[in-house]
Amino acid sequence: MARILDLYCSLLKLAIALCLALMVVLVFGNVVLRYGFNSGITVSEELSRWLLVWLTFLGAIVAVREHSHLGVDTFVRMLGPAGKRVCFIVNYCLMLFADWLLLSGSWRQTLINWDDRAPATGLSIAIFYFVGVVFGVSAGAMLLYDLFRVVSGQASEADMVAVKESEEH
Repeated sequence: MARILDLYCSLLKLAIALCLALMVVLVFGNVVLRYGFNSGITVSEELSRWLLVWLTFLGAIVAVREHSHLGVDTFVRMLGPAGKRVCFIVNYCLMLFADWLLLSGSWRQTLINWDDRAPATGLSIAIFYFVGVVFGVSAGAMLLYDLFRVVSGQASEADMVAVKESEEH
């Protein structure tokens, strides 16, 4: 399962790079066309904004897998293995609840906006909200995998401190 999640994150990193490259082309191309040729790319602002939202959420999925989100581990590091396990389980249950709220809200917004069209591109607004569904399902799977590893005893004591050390010293 870890291998599948790592492969998925590699694909997400590729998608993030493509989103960023497309954003650069759209915005830079639009600037050049506006100032150099007195025209522009009509859909540039709208697509760039959507790509930024998708890029952010896809990056957040990768950060969940790599335990790169901000966290404070001062208290947890002082605990023994049993205390770390309890804190980890409570922490992940709370994160799964928050993930469920985001997933269910994003799904509702996707359905509500299915027939609404964006002004410049004419694309369904549901595409904008669907990234919350992608994040919710992906992050939920990753959180459940980590939680399963801890509950089943497969995780080490270091794995139960779900904060990655900063590489800046």
